[in-house]
Amino acid sequence: MKNNIILVNVILLVFLTFNYLNGFSKYKFDVIVIDAGHGGKDPGAVGKISYEKNIALKISLHLGRILNENLPDVKVIYTRKDDSYPTLNKRAQIANSKNADLFISIHCDSFTKPSVRGTSTFIMGLSKSNANFNVAKRENSVIELEENYEEVYKDYDPNSTESIMLLNLTQKSKIENSALLAGLIQEQFSKRVGLHDRGVKQAPFLVLWMTTMPSVLIETGFISNREEEIKLNNNTHQVHIASAIFRAIRDYKNYVESIN
Repeated sequence: MKNNIILVNVILLVFLTFNYLNGFSKYKFDVIVIDAGHGGKDPGAVGKISYEKNIALKISLHLGRILNENLPDVKVIYTRKDDSYPTLNKRAQIANSKNADLFISIHCDSFTKPSVRGTSTFIMGLSKSNANFNVAKRENSVIELEENYEEVYKDYDPNSTESIMLLNLTQKSKIENSALLAGLIQEQFSKRVGLHDRGVKQAPFLVLWMTTMPSVLIETGFISNREEEIKLNNNTHQVHIASAIFRAIRDYKNYVESIN
């Protein structure tokens, strides 16, 4: 009887020790979702010689390859790897269902003035300018290509200050980490690729609103700017952009793992 009590106590101690250590185990960053914006029936922004969807896909594939080569412990998942059109809801579902640590959405920007150039990285939030809101409005408009979009996105109101403020409160950590990554991306773009830095911005992007992990939407350049469109279609430049994003992700990963 005494031996049985001792055995039970030993088992209980092992169980409690395991759960204690498991509860304090270090955070491991191991899943990232790369989202090539638009695709299929949705070309995205249209330039003189190219479509946004094709540039976004090429940069996304380069980014995934670089991540696989340099961070083999991180699983890379794509929302698309070809000229298909996943809905915005589907893109977020992929990231959420895989418990991704990061969601990276790749895009190109466009504007009525062809002289406008540079890169921006957006995080979810209330637009502080009409320009930011219009970028989000343009990207969000693709939902009109989807069936039953009014029902699927009925809870989303980008004009509601209250809903954005509630999001900021309930997902404070997500937004802070998104901002951290966005800043690192813009720094890499500026210092390593020499791109014009338009800064980190906030706007109510649907695809960022629906994800549960730190998420950013990257505008890699203006397809409406002749010089930038030519660069965006250059394979070497695409690799440089992807490499800059990778370096930012690597630095972000090292930081969040070091503090958790």
